[in-house]
Amino acid sequence: MQKEVIIAGFGGQGVLFAGQLLSYTAMDEGKEVTWIPSYGPEMRGGTANCTVVISDEEIGSPLVKNPTAVIAMNLPSLEKFEGLVEEDGVLVVNASMINREVTRKDIKVVSIPANDIAGELGSERAVNMLLLGALLGNMDMLSIEAVEKALKAHLPERHKKFLPLNIEALHKGATYLAN
Repeated sequence: MQKEVIIAGFGGQGVLFAGQLLSYTAMDEGKEVTWIPSYGPEMRGGTANCTVVISDEEIGSPLVKNPTAVIAMNLPSLEKFEGLVEEDGVLVVNASMINREVTRKDIKVVSIPANDIAGELGSERAVNMLLLGALLGNMDMLSIEAVEKALKAHLPERHKKFLPLNIEALHKGATYLAN
């Protein structure tokens, strides 16, 4: 099993953290993993993405041409990565920030109004966990429980207060299924 995931959005949306969490979870589960961040100089507001490769075997290259899955947190990310998702792959779309339909018919599309749901949960900071939960709920890669365990183990101490919110967001996101 090898899965390649690109997570993309604006800086400040938790793009890199979501990728790191996937990576930590995979390592904790005994998988091989690579994580490559890519972001502009504008830490917040600029574009950011990361590529995570998870495998049962040694990974030949961390570079990905056609990912198994993409999480698009905003419209520029959808525009850039929609065409790259492999056939029968998964595309998770933040419907709160993307105002158009996905044109591809050969992939699974999960549309989730993540910003709206995060607001209902009490914090916009939960958007990345909602989208990550939606990905995991629609793809056989890692379990929500394994991610929850990794979150507890690797979340910096100063952010532990967000643990219940993040866990709730992961589970809520996993209930959204591809149409």
